Amino acid sequence: MSREYVLHPFPRAADLHIDYAREVNEQQLAAVTAPPGPALVIAGAGSGKTRTLTYRVAYLLEQGIPADRILLLTFTNKAAREMMRRVEDLLGGERSDLWGGTFHSIGNRILRLYADRLGYERGFSILDQEDARHLVATCIAEAGIDTRATRFPKAEVLGAILSLAVNKRMSLPEVVAQQYPYFLKLLPQMERVQGAYAGRKRQTGAMDFDDLLVLWLRLLEEHADVRESLQRRFQFILVDEYQDTNRLQGDLVDLLAARHQNLMAVGDDAQSIYGWRGASFQNILEFPRRYPHAVVYKIETNYRSTPEILTLANAAIRSNARQFAKDLAPARPAGRKPVVVPCLDARQQALFVAQRLVELHGEGRSLNRMAVLYRSHFHALELQLELTRHNIPFSITSGVRFFEQAHIKDVTAHLKLVANARDELAFKRIVLLLPGLGPKAAEKLWGAFRDRATGAASTQGGTRPLATAFGDLLKLVPKKAQVAWAQLTSTMAQLEAAATEEARAGVLMNLVVEAGYRDYLQANYENARSRLEDIEQLGAFSEQFSSLQEFLAQLALLTNLEAEEADPGQGDTERARLSTIHQAKGLEFDVVFVIMLCDGLFPSARSLEAGDGEEEERRLLYVAVTRARDELYLCYPAMRALAGGGAAQAQLPSRFLKEIPEDLRETWDLVNGARQGQDGAAGQPEGQPEW
Repeated sequence: MSREYVLHPFPRAADLHIDYAREVNEQQLAAVTAPPGPALVIAGAGSGKTRTLTYRVAYLLEQGIPADRILLLTFTNKAAREMMRRVEDLLGGERSDLWGGTFHSIGNRILRLYADRLGYERGFSILDQEDARHLVATCIAEAGIDTRATRFPKAEVLGAILSLAVNKRMSLPEVVAQQYPYFLKLLPQMERVQGAYAGRKRQTGAMDFDDLLVLWLRLLEEHADVRESLQRRFQFILVDEYQDTNRLQGDLVDLLAARHQNLMAVGDDAQSIYGWRGASFQNILEFPRRYPHAVVYKIETNYRSTPEILTLANAAIRSNARQFAKDLAPARPAGRKPVVVPCLDARQQALFVAQRLVELHGEGRSLNRMAVLYRSHFHALELQLELTRHNIPFSITSGVRFFEQAHIKDVTAHLKLVANARDELAFKRIVLLLPGLGPKAAEKLWGAFRDRATGAASTQGGTRPLATAFGDLLKLVPKKAQVAWAQLTSTMAQLEAAATEEARAGVLMNLVVEAGYRDYLQANYENARSRLEDIEQLGAFSEQFSSLQEFLAQLALLTNLEAEEADPGQGDTERARLSTIHQAKGLEFDVVFVIMLCDGLFPSARSLEAGDGEEEERRLLYVAVTRARDELYLCYPAMRALAGGGAAQAQLPSRFLKEIPEDLRETWDLVNGARQGQDGAAGQPEGQPEW
């Protein structure tokens, strides 16, 4: 005889210390108090995602779930610590037994318990990025690969390719064919190094960061007792920023949650913008297919932006076919409509942004609460120059500052030497790009070059032709670098001839790229294509200057400004924020300008080559728009200069702007007003204001 015994999801009468209905809104409450089972929480921008997760953990604990049976996976340790701190504040008392942290930190914690199952000591060491790079370089050297002859990828580049393959769960040939086709002929050697690298790690008892996930997954897949133990242990699993997980992380979560299926994935598909670095949009999109009984909770009340900005944001993302449909609803009162600003060219666009920043500051807004966002770093070149001209303080948070990037300094070093043969730093930087030449050789060659280039036998007003001076040094160059030196001599001859004919800086930069710098970038940087794009756009930017000397002078001023902005000792000066959209994710500002909204720039031409590229670009615009609290300006230039001195090219407004109904926005037509002083509001910003 048998009978049913009903297991209730939670204790029927929980002694709750928190009034959840009072602390969170109705949509958040539904997710916080969700019954066991798979759940997907689509938390829109500014909707209180962190608050929802925090109260969910507190709710589980109040229901009697032991803290060590809850696993909270985040993308930063800071986020995990903050959420656990909030839980402790809500419930009182320490919760150190709660499992919370990044995927990698949890992987490390688990592997410390079971590493012996995989042939590792539990005291295995972890390679940081520099350690991993050094080990890959060692494997390349031991494989006997002549990196100079074949332009074999440097250790950093090969390491990044191997990492991408791991995180996307693709084979090395698949990744190379898809993203690095110029290395296809080197694939056999790359696979040899891949095998050697894996062997050396095992031999030395070390794991790199990727191994913390790869070996964790292998542990679950190959050892049934460990898999069952961990599946039983983690009764409830919560994943933050689920839209940013990659294939490897998604598979890990699915396997861990397979027994109880009490998985709550929290994220926003509309903010999935990291596909280029391996994030898998499929993880969040296909969650309901992988978990047929999943409940989807939508949190759509936005506490950040005005209704007008949210209405535009909803319209901006609506054309994406692959998404969880939602409409952000405002919690704030009405404000002003977003503004679309057509500009004549990039310089007028920069002037508009500069003037509007001054006006808004005059109305009492802090520069710290204003941001200019863009798709790519080079989009802000003209703006940086304009803000500098008008003494408007700004900070750049787009990674390494544009003019300090290695590839920009490499290419402009060639131009500097053409303009001034006495430029020691430019000469040495160029020489050090060549294989087989180090600092000592560069110093020796500089001494000989200086004597020849500026000696008594010089011509052309005190300086001998560069190519002649370089050619004279061939006998001093080590044999292994002589072929490269001969190529450099030829390049300098081309540059010198072009400069004599007063060619624009963009023409000279293109000569450097085509003479071999393209190959150098591909071998040394995983993002060679975007670096080439930077150089091309710098060439277009240089078109506004009448001579090579003027361009280099302005370049030096902007570079020095960037160095000053990087100096932390700048006091409490207010600064407008310039940032790529990717790096602004998670931030908010009172006023946001989005610039360069032209087809080919935003969306970028490169992204449109991918099948799902347009939709990710549209999500990127959505992220930019939803950073704004009070005012939003969408700007684009009608014309854009081309590198090489050709006629400026007409630009089409971004296709994304066309998708936004006109009644949801204003359009400001820019007109040239009379220049005014302190008493006037129109015209260009003048003087040296005190910020």
